[in-house]
Amino acid sequence: MTATTTITAVNPTAKKKRKPQSTEQPKPRVLTTILMGIISVAWLVPVAGLLVTSFRSKADVDASGWWTVFGDFFGQAWTTAAFGEAWESLDVSRSFWNSLAVTLPATILPVMIAAMAAYAFTFFQFRFKEGYFAIVLALMVVPVQIVIVPVLQLFVWFGKTTGIQIIGQYPAAWIVHATFALPLAIYILRNYMQTLPYSLIEAAKIDGASHFQIFWRLVVPMSVPALASFAIFQFLWVWNDFLVSYIFIQTGPNAVMTQGLYTLLGQYGQGWQQVAAGSFITLVVPLVIFFSLQRFFVRGLTAGSVK
Repeated sequence: MTATTTITAVNPTAKKKRKPQSTEQPKPRVLTTILMGIISVAWLVPVAGLLVTSFRSKADVDASGWWTVFGDFFGQAWTTAAFGEAWESLDVSRSFWNSLAVTLPATILPVMIAAMAAYAFTFFQFRFKEGYFAIVLALMVVPVQIVIVPVLQLFVWFGKTTGIQIIGQYPAAWIVHATFALPLAIYILRNYMQTLPYSLIEAAKIDGASHFQIFWRLVVPMSVPALASFAIFQFLWVWNDFLVSYIFIQTGPNAVMTQGLYTLLGQYGQGWQQVAAGSFITLVVPLVIFFSLQRFFVRGLTAGSVK
C-alpha cells in the first residue's frame, strides 16, 4: 500500500510533459516597417522624377517641374523622342560593349583574388595573421579619390618606361577598380567562410585533398551566396562609375556609357530630358543583374553576422 501510494505521488511529476514551444514567428514591428517604407519611397522619388522628365517635351521640361504633371496628367505632351536622341548620342552599340568590357573583368578579378585571400585568412595559420587582416580592414576607409593622382602618375611613368601605354585602355580601369574592391571583398568572404563547417575541411585533408582541391571543390561551391552578393555590389559600382573611367579611360573609342551621359547634358545644361532617358537606358543591365541574383544577396551579406 505504501509503495503504491509512493508511486502515485511521484509519478505525476516524473511524467510531467513539457509545454510545446510556440512556432509562431514574431510579428514585425509596425514602426520599423513604416520607417523602411518611408525611406524606400524617398529613394524612389528621384527615379520617378527621371522617368517623368524622360517622357516630357523640352518645352514642358523648361517650363515647369516634373511634379506638376500630376495635376494635369492627361494634358501633358508625352513623347519618346528623348530616348531616341539619347540612344543615338550614347552610341549604345559601341559604348554598351565598352561598359561590359570594363565591368566584367573588374568584377571577376577582385572576386577571384579575394576568395583566395579569404581562404588563407580563414583556414591557414601564420604569424601576424590578425595584424594583416587589420591592415586590410584599414584599407577599406581609403577613398579612391585620394590616390587618383599618384596612380595616374604611376601609369604614366610605366608607359614611358616600358613603352606600354595603359592610359586610355581597359586594363587601367581594371586595375583601379579591382584594387579598391579587394578590402571589402576579403572582409565579406572571410566572414562567410568562417561559418563553413571546419570538420568538412578536416575530413578532406584526411582524405588527402590539397588546399587547391579543397578551395575549388568545397569552399568555392559553398561560398556561392557570398561571392554572388559581392559580385552584385562590384558590378553596380563599376557599371555606374564615372570618375575612374573619365580619368583612366578618357574619351575615345573605349569610352563607357556613363561618360556619354555627361555629354548628353550639353554645354549649357539644356539636355535634361536626354540625360533622364539615357539614365534609364543604362539602368537596364544593373536591374537585370540584381534581380537575377537577388536570392543570393541577403544570404551572402548576413551569413557572417552570426556564427
